[in-house]
Amino acid sequence: MSRVRGDDDVSEIRIHREHDLGLDAARKVAWQWAEEAERKFGMECTVIEGEYSDTVEFSRAGVHGQLIVAADHFDLQAKLGFLLG
Repeated sequence: MSRVRGDDDVSEIRIHREHDLGLDAARKVAWQWAEEAERKFGMECTVIEGEYSDTVEFSRAGVHGQLIVAADHFDLQAKLGFLLG
């Protein structure tokens, strides 16, 4: 399910994707995504590891959000400032 919601100043994107990777493989995918987002888009990414899921927080001018990484799904939520929305 993907959703984009906007108002005058901010647009919000939410994406939920099921997978069958397991947590270890999902972590590898998420870490690769974070590295690519830093390299290609100048994002600042922080990975917070948990026992059952991880959170990748990301930000740069005009966008911030988080990616939840679980054994069976990814949940991405991002808020875009008016310049990127």
